[in-house]
Amino acid sequence: MAGDKKKIKLIADHISFEYDKSGANRHKALDDVSFVVNEGEFVGLIGHTGSGKSTLMQQLNALLKPDKGTIYYDGLDIYEKGYDRKELRRRVGLVFQYPEHQLFEDTVFNEVCFGPKNFGMDKKQSELSAYAAIKKVGLPDECFYHSPFDLSGGQKRRVAIASVLAVKPEILIMDEPTAGLDPKGREELMEMILSLKESEGLSIVLVSHSMEDVAKLADRIVVMDKGHIVYDDEPKKVFAHYKELEEMGLAAPEMMYVMQELKAAGFNVRTDVTDIEEAKEEILRIVT
Repeated sequence: MAGDKKKIKLIADHISFEYDKSGANRHKALDDVSFVVNEGEFVGLIGHTGSGKSTLMQQLNALLKPDKGTIYYDGLDIYEKGYDRKELRRRVGLVFQYPEHQLFEDTVFNEVCFGPKNFGMDKKQSELSAYAAIKKVGLPDECFYHSPFDLSGGQKRRVAIASVLAVKPEILIMDEPTAGLDPKGREELMEMILSLKESEGLSIVLVSHSMEDVAKLADRIVVMDKGHIVYDDEPKKVFAHYKELEEMGLAAPEMMYVMQELKAAGFNVRTDVTDIEEAKEEILRIVT
């Protein structure tokens, strides 16, 4: 696996999970899946709807328990008797898709204070942690005492992420954090997420349907299909399998297709290019 020289924070060890085990809708969502998250790593998790991505996410902080296999965090089995799984959920923060639907407090500041208080911080600690988290996600001071429901979609999303950051996780798992945002809001949010990894040393697992986002940001991409991990490698190596990805209902970043067309037209360009800046440099290289 890529990145195996780094310190491993979390391991999913041969986990399997079925929904509705005894009913008519029995469905094996995960089938003997093994997966690691390394310290300080940015992992892109991709797959078609129903591939098992969301189920795997919920296994990683014990919202769902595997039928077979187990999860290790810092080398400890989280299902051993006496293990503090509430503390695990603090360390492994999970931001669901459209997290703003879960906002409920009257002000942004109270909303972000809720998590730290729930995990046992006193009032002063909670407020200091909330203040720091709100600043980290780039919300202006005038938002602190506004109702979160009066904010824009992108700002609400930042409040939801700040609520998770305020409990000081070591791993941040996000399910489609840019879903529903306009292009500008999406770009700003992805830049903020990358800055969190770089400034806080967080491990990040990003579930996304945007191949451009994961190609640009991820150190490693994990591809799921029908409850299995199909690829787990650095972005360029994963997207080299673009034809196989297409068979799974996925695709490569758009720039890879552009470069393939240029190559077919006789231009001596690299075809592993995944973003527009890289494509620009490659095109300039062959015309200058």
